[in-house]
Amino acid sequence: MSPRGARRWPALAALLGSTLALAAAPAPPAAQRSAEELKAYELFAKVISFRTSVGEDKVPALLAYLAGEFRAAGFPEADIHILPLGATASMVVRYRGDGSGGRPILLMSHADVVTANHAEWRTDPFTLTERDGFYFGRGTVDVKIGLVAQMATLLRMKAAGVVPTRDLVMMVTGDEEDTQATTADLASRHRDLIEADFALNSDAGNGTLDEKTGKPLFFSLGTAEKGYASYEVTVRNIGGHSSEPRADNAIYDLAGALRGLAAFRFPLMWNDTTLAYFRGIGELTPGPLGAAMRRFGHDPHDAAAADALAGNSKYVGMTRTTCIPTLLRGGHAENALPEFATATINCRTFPGVAPDEVRAALQQAAGSGAEVKTIGTPEKTNASPLRADVLAAVTRALHVRYPGVPVIPMQESGMSDAAYTRTIGIPSYGVSTGFLKDSDNHMHGSNEGIPVDSFYNYLAFWNALLADLATRTQH
Repeated sequence: MSPRGARRWPALAALLGSTLALAAAPAPPAAQRSAEELKAYELFAKVISFRTSVGEDKVPALLAYLAGEFRAAGFPEADIHILPLGATASMVVRYRGDGSGGRPILLMSHADVVTANHAEWRTDPFTLTERDGFYFGRGTVDVKIGLVAQMATLLRMKAAGVVPTRDLVMMVTGDEEDTQATTADLASRHRDLIEADFALNSDAGNGTLDEKTGKPLFFSLGTAEKGYASYEVTVRNIGGHSSEPRADNAIYDLAGALRGLAAFRFPLMWNDTTLAYFRGIGELTPGPLGAAMRRFGHDPHDAAAADALAGNSKYVGMTRTTCIPTLLRGGHAENALPEFATATINCRTFPGVAPDEVRAALQQAAGSGAEVKTIGTPEKTNASPLRADVLAAVTRALHVRYPGVPVIPMQESGMSDAAYTRTIGIPSYGVSTGFLKDSDNHMHGSNEGIPVDSFYNYLAFWNALLADLATRTQH
């Protein structure tokens, strides 16, 4: 998940307690793991060992290794594409089917990881280490686990001689944690390689474990993401000598503009995903908050319910576009009146809202004395439809190892590569990582790790999911 937003939205395990304590089938112990599981572990360890954080320039080497594994498994050279872009690269591999099941399915992951400082870790972040029931290493959660689970499933199918009923296209980007330039490149210049009926994104959605019991509570299926946009609000002044102060001061005037922004709220919004989310989570959430969730999920015009959610920092982002000042700068000398004062405003835009609309609203709230400019070229995001076939297949696959656990659509507060695939018309669904306690989620932090059981259960999930969606043994 890009540093522009965290995957987990919101952290509910502590709130829910043991409201829903469903049993999960344990993963097999080491001595009983299948050849496919042992191969997946070997692949996981190798992929973790590549230092693919920004500035290391190791993504091309990792992709070359992966391409070699695909070739060795019998994938034709013509179906393996490595696409260099500056110091990084992306990869697209096509597993050809017979076409009887429809258009291709796109499998999404990324090869890069956030920088890891060895001194802050209990283990070497680039050595897969089993300790205290976890696999530790950078990327074990975000998101080399997804890359490995998808690839291991394709290799297993190939070894078994499976001919899918539709093409399976695996897309691995190289800078999701940085600029996402490889994703933009694929979407704009190599769209023919990734065209699909829909995408399954390993970098969104998640399973949540109960904080006390460790049992699974629910699985969030990522069906929408908010956009990311930043703006500069600037007030200018002719300045002067600080010994001759005037009432028209750029810093004072900026403070006035920020007060206008603080008082402004974007309009209430909703979509099929957020309504389904609040209905589902509301059933699991006790007290007045749960009641407000259920009321809003059934009637988003319920003003009192909307206000209750908007007053909670965990949920306000699921009800509207949000903007907040994050940086300040101004003036040029301590003995001079400031000639400018600028605030950076970071916004998370609701799906379907254009960044220019947000800028115009901020300009009106800040007043005519301030100038609001967009930073960079942010894009509008879109929500994916709640496809019954995808939801049903994800639920069946999940229940192989997590029987009875509910699947709840979720709108991510952050942003992944799916923002680009949705923009070009590929509905994208987040099926990430496996199950974690919120307190054990150290994505982007030190000691990132995944429970050993969750890793093998996640492999089983992908095996079942692709068997359901792309083979003749469908349910």
